[in-house]
Amino acid sequence: MALDIVRHHQALSRLMESQTPVVIVTLLAVRGSAPQDVGAKAIVTAVGLAHGTVGGGKIENAAIEHALQMLNSGDRPTNDMVTWNLQTDIGMTCGGEVKLFFEVFGRIDWHLAVFGAGHVAQALIPMLMQLQCHVTWIDPRIEWLQRVPDHPRLTKRCVEHPEQLVAEQSPGSFFVLINRGHATDFPVLCELLKSRQAPYIGVIGSLQKRKVLERELGQAGVDKDRIAAFTCPIGLSIGNNSPAEIAISIVAQLLQQRDSVGAQSETPAR
Repeated sequence: MALDIVRHHQALSRLMESQTPVVIVTLLAVRGSAPQDVGAKAIVTAVGLAHGTVGGGKIENAAIEHALQMLNSGDRPTNDMVTWNLQTDIGMTCGGEVKLFFEVFGRIDWHLAVFGAGHVAQALIPMLMQLQCHVTWIDPRIEWLQRVPDHPRLTKRCVEHPEQLVAEQSPGSFFVLINRGHATDFPVLCELLKSRQAPYIGVIGSLQKRKVLERELGQAGVDKDRIAAFTCPIGLSIGNNSPAEIAISIVAQLLQQRDSVGAQSETPAR
């Protein structure tokens, strides 16, 4: 038991030093049979179970799912106590109950979704990883996503139709559209403006591109007031047109907007 406690603290220390948000799950009580003793602990990060166990199998899967929901939702409390019936709540054949306590540490409430993995994104993503935010990075090209090292606060998604992931993004997310061109930016932008509101929607490109986007959004049936709800060109008017300096201008604008409105929860688009 003493060795388990030491290993738990060592694992937690490593994660906290790397600024990785975690949920500590503690098994408080058991009625009936359970595959772990009271006091067992597990550490969950955004990528799943990082250390320990509270029982394995369906109990642990349910605990991990609950922990991930707490990590990914800024409007949830930072601690929670649940009592689950092993049959009705977990789907196990044996009877009994488990009581679990969930504690969130270092949760990131500023979420960004970056669509596109080209040269500007290659410069932007490492910069964002220096900030206290979580980034979902989306592109159909896995080889481009793999060019940037993995990070606990970076989720890479390789999908053929990126607009399909708009609905999955956390409430209050900031959206950065820096795809390969108009044909890939437009479907994502159209879906965003039709289905959600967000503190920030930025699209890379020129004023001429904005005019084209506005015309095509109108043709696609997007309301006029929603058409005005995106930023293009993206970034502050600083620097040159190199990928690194464009990325710096985007980060500066994101920070400016974050500090202006806060990472507020969105309301459904009407």
